Amino acid sequence: MAQITSEQKLEAVKRYEKGGESLNSIAKSLKVSNTETIDFWVRKYELHGEDAFKKSYTSFSLEDKLNILNYMNENGLSTVETAVRFNLSSPGTIRKWRIRLKNNGVEALKPKKKGRPKVKKDNQKPSKNKALVEGSFEALQAENERLRMENAYFKKVECLSSRKGSITTKDKTQVVFELRDQFSIKALIKLSNLKRSTYYYWTKQFDRPDKYAELKSMISTIYHEHKGRYGYRRITLELRNRGYLINHKTVQRLMKVLGLKSLVRMKKYRSYKGNVGKIAPNILERDFSATNPNEKWVTDVTEFHLFGEKLYLSPVLDLFNGEIIAYNIQSRPTYELVSIMLDKALTCLSEGQAPVLHSDQGWHYQMRPYIYELKQHGITQSMSRKGNCLDNAVMENFFGHLKSELLYIQEFQSMEHFKCELEEYIDYYNHRRIKEKLKGLSPVQYRIQSSKAA
Repeated sequence: MAQITSEQKLEAVKRYEKGGESLNSIAKSLKVSNTETIDFWVRKYELHGEDAFKKSYTSFSLEDKLNILNYMNENGLSTVETAVRFNLSSPGTIRKWRIRLKNNGVEALKPKKKGRPKVKKDNQKPSKNKALVEGSFEALQAENERLRMENAYFKKVECLSSRKGSITTKDKTQVVFELRDQFSIKALIKLSNLKRSTYYYWTKQFDRPDKYAELKSMISTIYHEHKGRYGYRRITLELRNRGYLINHKTVQRLMKVLGLKSLVRMKKYRSYKGNVGKIAPNILERDFSATNPNEKWVTDVTEFHLFGEKLYLSPVLDLFNGEIIAYNIQSRPTYELVSIMLDKALTCLSEGQAPVLHSDQGWHYQMRPYIYELKQHGITQSMSRKGNCLDNAVMENFFGHLKSELLYIQEFQSMEHFKCELEEYIDYYNHRRIKEKLKGLSPVQYRIQSSKAA
């Protein structure tokens, strides 16, 4: 395979994103041997944007490599998923680290020093530390002690990194503090790459009570109550709802200490099959604000692929408060998927209400029965421009949250089990999941509060 430039990779991803070409056709045009490589580029682009293809000159330290391998093992990820998460150039990099660690231990992961080794001058006087004669009993004893110290240090470091996901300066200090009776503190500080002043600063903090102990417990409780779906911003809002006045930066820092982090999102199903009916103009024009319920609606279809089966979700979202007012779930993306959803949504309308209903140019929304049903109820149809997902950004955003907060953080026994969890998530999204732009309220809470104020 010829060397592929960053520009070619980015162009390949954008060709795939447009939806006109398959992974296989793009791979053939670039003379890439398999479609997995193109898929890897696409997944990196979805998470990191154009930064995914910028040349990186970062050299991974031993600590970095251990952190990445431990993160992969703790979260049950594949080498491809891990390489995407940490924006590595290839999954093969992680495979090499695993093989080296398995065959030769932690020492094999240490980065090699670049350049030629320094040549010792004959007239250079030996220092006190180099006074031992090479090969002598004393030299061998000193080398053995050094290896014993490194082995003990990295074992403790590896244990801490597997539990927390990363090693902090405080953690390094703790390891050195625990080994201080077995080895020289000076040698341990040098090995851990700590400053002497930093080490003594942290040792003084060990006996002090943690002033954030209660807050950490509450953060952890909220995080697990919402199954890892909340990031530091929503947890800050929820803490304020519970009477804790705390800065969001403090919450972010404490979550990092606790190893708590919200997950990322993924792509949705595309239903565009060309012009099969009438295309409506873009009435919405990315104006996603609404002053009243049932003023502006958006809809779309997304796909889930599990256990060799597929499941399709067709929801309607009210732009007033982001509430999912109606939805339908089916195993096939037939017209019935959308028509049943529309029938449910129409029951939410009061007399005189005639919203704008915006969608993409999917074939479902071009069907005559669908257009006729909208006209019968005085609903104005609006469609995104072809290939422009930003015209329906709010619906795209909902699908992103849905997949990152449900599909990728839970395990399911069957497709039926997933369907039950999906329905439960939509209820959770409407009634319990708070939003910053809704003043820390859930969509339903915001709608109820607005109706009382009116």
